[in-house]
Amino acid sequence: MSTRVSYPYEIKMKAIEMRLAGIPMRQVLNELNIRHRTQGKTWMSWYKNGEIHRFEQPVGKQYTFHKGPEYASEQAKLEAENRYLKQQIEVFKKVRRVVEEVVGEVAVQLVETLRERMCIKDICTHLGIARSTYYRWKQASTDGRSRQTMERRIGHLCREHKFRYGYRKMTALLRQEIGVNHKTVQRIMQKYGWQWRVKVKKRKQTGQSYYIAPNLFNRDFVATAPLQKLVTDITYLPFGQKQLYLSSIQDLYNGEIIAYSIGERQDMDFVLHTLAQLNHVPKGCTLHSDQGSVYTSYRYQQVVKGKGITMSMSRKGTPADNAPIESFHSALKSETFYLDNLKRTTTAIVEQTVQDYINYYNYIRIQTKLNNQSPVQYRQLVG
Repeated sequence: MSTRVSYPYEIKMKAIEMRLAGIPMRQVLNELNIRHRTQGKTWMSWYKNGEIHRFEQPVGKQYTFHKGPEYASEQAKLEAENRYLKQQIEVFKKVRRVVEEVVGEVAVQLVETLRERMCIKDICTHLGIARSTYYRWKQASTDGRSRQTMERRIGHLCREHKFRYGYRKMTALLRQEIGVNHKTVQRIMQKYGWQWRVKVKKRKQTGQSYYIAPNLFNRDFVATAPLQKLVTDITYLPFGQKQLYLSSIQDLYNGEIIAYSIGERQDMDFVLHTLAQLNHVPKGCTLHSDQGSVYTSYRYQQVVKGKGITMSMSRKGTPADNAPIESFHSALKSETFYLDNLKRTTTAIVEQTVQDYINYYNYIRIQTKLNNQSPVQYRQLVG
């Protein structure tokens, strides 16, 4: 059976001084040769509760709850109280000697602990700091907690949108709730590696120019009205049990996908099914595509003309002439299949993934060029 150790009053006060100075408990125990960590915690609890008198009680002696020791006379009681007040001031002085100057965080914690028994002015006087300094440190501590809240919010939004947004769009989302600087958002996203995932770049072989229909856009992708300029293309979906293809038509006015089809063959019926989804096309509408065989075919050209649409085509081997729809298809794959690592899945999941993303892209995904609104929101607001 181990012998209980009785620590002198001076050791207990020294332990309190060192803890108030921010010295780790492990170091305090080692330097003062204190056996148990709970011993130091108990002394600190007594100090915070104003029970300094308990530092002098013998081992095993416990006073009645909420009562201090019994005094032989009133004079002895006054002397004990006076000694307690002097000890408070002395602790503050020793804290300053230990760390040369009081660290802001420690000072704020001390004031918050003692402000119920002493006014802030007196506490700051004992600490040797101005009240303005205390309030500045306190504000800095509050700002630190606010920054942690912002970091959690940014992390939540990044995960919610599956890291599809860079810091600019993330700033736009946050500004719907609070005022925030884009540089702050950028630093936080870089700190935790929450940056936008880089798209997989693809290169195609270039060839000689070959004109089936003239290039009426010349890379001018700005439209001033809905259904004024449309772009279309086909992309591969090699993620399911069999090869699938996506044919889509995009309105350059707001980037909205207004028609699309998913099929197993990129034949004439496949692209005509997408084209058939265009109803009530206004006069002067222009549809731009590459020089794929389905788009240059007689049958497709006849249907386009029958709808009153003017055809425009990219130069051969120049995908940049049809950049908007190429960019959309790249974003679809990067922000779904590549992001979720869906390299091999079922055909049904591939189709559902594409349908869900197009709905997300049209109705939810904000775009910087649309004043940080989704395509549908922008069309409804302007229209």
